[in-house]
Amino acid sequence: MMVTIGAKQLEMGGRYLTELRDANSLLGDPAALKQRLEEDGYLLIRGFHDREQVLRAREEILQRLQRDGKLAPDTEAAEARIGPDNKGAFWGGVNDSFPAFREVVDSPRTMGFFAGLLGGEVITYDYKWLRAIPNGGNTGAHYDIVYMGAGTPNLYTLWTPFGDTPIDMGTLCILLGSHRWDRVIATYGKMDVDRDKTEGWFSKDPIELVDKFGGQWATTSFQAGDAILFGMYTMHASTVNVTPHMRISCDTRYQLASEPADARWVGRNPVYQGPTNVRPMEEARKQWNLI
Repeated sequence: MMVTIGAKQLEMGGRYLTELRDANSLLGDPAALKQRLEEDGYLLIRGFHDREQVLRAREEILQRLQRDGKLAPDTEAAEARIGPDNKGAFWGGVNDSFPAFREVVDSPRTMGFFAGLLGGEVITYDYKWLRAIPNGGNTGAHYDIVYMGAGTPNLYTLWTPFGDTPIDMGTLCILLGSHRWDRVIATYGKMDVDRDKTEGWFSKDPIELVDKFGGQWATTSFQAGDAILFGMYTMHASTVNVTPHMRISCDTRYQLASEPADARWVGRNPVYQGPTNVRPMEEARKQWNLI
């Protein structure tokens, strides 16, 4: 199976790409989950969310996409068939207008998992990164710390697809071992896109990263209810959506309530504008001697 990441095609099971492994056998054992997270840089949990809740949220989001003219005319919203303009959507913010969606990512089940994993009361950032990705859409390789490093570094991203999502629809990819790249963490990992006015994606070329820094990319197909979590220093990207259907997913963040939070992403009305006139990442990488 060939998988498209960025502009490159990678063979599943080849040098550059393998399957993610799930951590379901460790559920109920926080110490074992923490050890796996330290080893792999991620935890893939099958059935993390209630599947029916996820599907209700999917229906809610698809109805919005249909009202906004983003889906193909004369088709059922449930098909998620992309409209002729091939336009997606991004709803960054609190997203109170999607109550079924909020019931998934802020559920007692979700918060309870993170409380058990982190060993205390947890909070989730009020800002949610909810997306509908059209054909050709994908995300370049990056650490999340460069976008939300003004609080605790002990912050975790949860990636949730809203619907059954095969690899060719645009699934999250982890670069195995990247959470131990000391040189990259000490340079790129100390950057802040706002403070330093620098592009956030570290690379758009998945092969270049493996050849220069090591590791291997990993991804998998997801079912509604599955989710994957990782820390701030795990390099990740996505496969390209090469299908005629919208990929709907969201990134949400969780941390201990006792640790400082990045104020850009909390509160009832978090509004993030982002820097302008940013420096290209290639220029920054030359400065860090990471070319």
